[in-house]
Amino acid sequence: MGVLQLGGRLVSWFSKKQNSISTSTAEAEYIAAGSCCAQLLWMKQQLKDYGVQTKEIKLLCDNTSAIAITQNPVLHSRTKHIEIRHHFIRDHVEKKHISIEHVPTEDQLADILTKPLSEARFNKLREELGMMDDLPRDA
Repeated sequence: MGVLQLGGRLVSWFSKKQNSISTSTAEAEYIAAGSCCAQLLWMKQQLKDYGVQTKEIKLLCDNTSAIAITQNPVLHSRTKHIEIRHHFIRDHVEKKHISIEHVPTEDQLADILTKPLSEARFNKLREELGMMDDLPRDA
C-alpha cells in the first residue's frame, strides 16, 4: 500500500493484497515497502519523461525492523526465506535511488487505506492528505 505525494500534495495511492504469506509484521511491511518503491520509481521515470529531475526519493515506513532489512545487504536467517523478488528495494536503497525513513505510526498516511481508524485519526490523516470533507452534516 502506498500514498504518493509530490510537493506535499497527493498524486497517487494504491492498496493491494499481498500474494505471499509473511511470517512477521516486519516482513509484511518490507514487502509493502518494496511495492511502494516500485511505484515511486515509476513516478520518478514519468517525471523524468516530462523533463523534471528528482533527487533521491523519500519512502516513509513505520516499522523499524523493515527499515533495517532494507538497509542491510546481507541475508540473515531471519530474512533468507523472503522471496528474492521482494529484495528489489534493497538494491535501490543501496544505489541511493530511494531513502527509507522512519515515520511514527500515528503519522503514517498509508494507514488510511487499510486499517480501521478512530474518527479522529481518520480525519487527521485525511486532512494531511489534502482531502476535503464536503458532505453535508446532519443538523
